[in-house]
Amino acid sequence: MFHGRAAADHFPTPGRGPQPGSPASCQGRHRESCRFEWSVGDGGDPAELVSAFLSRNGLPVRDIGRTATQIHPTGAETPCGAALYVSASAGSVMVGGPVGAPSPVPGIPDVVAVVHVHIEPTESSPSVMGACAIDPGDSAGSASGARPDGWRLGHWRDSWTPGEHAAAVSAVRAAIERGDVYQVNVVGHASAPYTGDPGPALDRLTTLPGARYGGVLRGDGWAVATASPETLVEVRGGRIITRPIKGTRPATDAGRRELLASAKERAEHVMIVDLERNDLARLGAGPVRVDELFAVRRWCGLWQAESVVSAPIERPVGLAELLRALCPGGSVTGAPKHAALREIAALEPVGRGVSMGALGWVGTDHVDLGLSIRTAAVDGERVHLWAGGGITIDSDPWDEVAEAAAKAAPLRAALAGPGG
Repeated sequence: MFHGRAAADHFPTPGRGPQPGSPASCQGRHRESCRFEWSVGDGGDPAELVSAFLSRNGLPVRDIGRTATQIHPTGAETPCGAALYVSASAGSVMVGGPVGAPSPVPGIPDVVAVVHVHIEPTESSPSVMGACAIDPGDSAGSASGARPDGWRLGHWRDSWTPGEHAAAVSAVRAAIERGDVYQVNVVGHASAPYTGDPGPALDRLTTLPGARYGGVLRGDGWAVATASPETLVEVRGGRIITRPIKGTRPATDAGRRELLASAKERAEHVMIVDLERNDLARLGAGPVRVDELFAVRRWCGLWQAESVVSAPIERPVGLAELLRALCPGGSVTGAPKHAALREIAALEPVGRGVSMGALGWVGTDHVDLGLSIRTAAVDGERVHLWAGGGITIDSDPWDEVAEAAAKAAPLRAALAGPGG
């Protein structure tokens, strides 16, 4: 039997591992200054609330196309940036969509922003909260110390059977035939009990090949680790950029040829590229262009097709506006987005939790948020992960079941560790 100990006994220290999406030059130099947390049910507009928090603490989120020049709060240290996490449910709230089934990790908030300042490499002082401008009602949390207990991962338990997953794919195809949607992303969840310190296992996950946003975000009794290769949104050099990924095959020569030749995969991919073009156009930026279409890139043992869509920033654009336009990500919802969200809420028996949201970095001169695919969460007792894929009229239900398993396999292996 596997029984999780109290989180305070075994959670890793806050300083271990990089912050997802943070600049490489800053890694190892961060000290948490303060944090914001919001959960579905708290009320208010999470996009505006988190933007207001970051603005009060010295980040230029009211105009993300410019470098920070404003005066920082009295007594505050100049921030390096902030880690930002937005769950799929929070993203749906931002656009007025349904939130779906409850999260299997209810202890993890739906929006977290952690402001960081720099420390010198020789410093080892703990986080301090006094330099942060926090409104009454804002909360702050931090993980507690770790101890070197042995790591053991129990048996995975899936939230639906392969047959139930295949039936959900068939239900989406039926919705497409009715004309309700064009494409829907269907996601499954699995969890496993553990004992020991999850820190090294989470660190292994973040270093999987192709992890553009590899890193760990921690809170009070929980942690989120990502090996995501996908850019939800990047703002840099006067442009807004998104890099949707759709289309998967084994990372073999034959798999690459098959992916490039697949009319089904290309049609699915182009549909999401068009959705992302529309999302960027809603921001009222300059002309939207597709810089790269259906480029094949590798993540672990898989080939995946990625495109690059961008637009110039020709007027002030705030972070709240950006989040409402891009969240939840088109490649993990479907088209049209609102109709796809309704199908997802009706079909998926377990909430998406930390997956299929946004996780990355808000800096003083850029924003870089990854889509939280290939992502795991840990609470005081279990490890959780999610995997799925986009469904079109040409999708084969059992092929989709196999694709989701192929995406989850490297995560399970990394979490289990050598000999696991």
